[in-house]
Amino acid sequence: MNSIKKTTTSPLIRARIAGFAYLLLLPAPFGLIYVPSLLIVWGDAAATASKIMASEMLFRLGMVSNLLVHIASIFVVLALYQLLKPVNKNMASLMVIFVLVGVPIVLLNEIFQLAVLRLLSGADYLTAFTTDQLQALALLFLNLHEQGLNIAQIFWGLWLFPLGYLVFKSGFLPRILGILLIIGGFGYLVQSFAVFLAPGWNVNIIFITSWGEMLLLLWLLIKGVDVEKWEKRAAESG
Repeated sequence: MNSIKKTTTSPLIRARIAGFAYLLLLPAPFGLIYVPSLLIVWGDAAATASKIMASEMLFRLGMVSNLLVHIASIFVVLALYQLLKPVNKNMASLMVIFVLVGVPIVLLNEIFQLAVLRLLSGADYLTAFTTDQLQALALLFLNLHEQGLNIAQIFWGLWLFPLGYLVFKSGFLPRILGILLIIGGFGYLVQSFAVFLAPGWNVNIIFITSWGEMLLLLWLLIKGVDVEKWEKRAAESG
């Protein structure tokens, strides 16, 4: 009886854990979109420097948000791995690998934002540079930070392909979610490579292609998984 209870509740618990872990990624737009939109004036180094120093704590909170969200993404992908590995363990492992490659890029990329604060700090060792030079360098590092995010975004797209495949093939989650996740993966890749191939590209299509992740999060939290089909998959995978 205890064995039966364990097998019927375990997949639901795994689904809930994955869903709640996914919630940890919701603050991502704060550091990636909201803070830069308030403080960075592309093409105006002086205005950008003034805004950042006037709202230094907000700038720092944006950095911390980026760090915490992407550390949390490790737990998200591990939770999804536990839920989806009965479908295809190799594809589930590939999903984890893509995330684990992308996370260090984002974490190290925050060094550029720390450099901005150093350049604008007014430290004595920076007196060899003029104010205009320091502000120009700060804007350069902010630009490099953006480029680093574009590189990391490639892996944000790539991990959605195995995730979408696993959801589509699972049988215990709606197939439409898998399709939407794969579309989202293409969206990230198009966004990333368009920036490098067409420097004037300024269209953000991520909001259009992020529905799959949002709907998967809600499904895991509200509906969970079809327990009988999950257990069948688990039994078949050994």
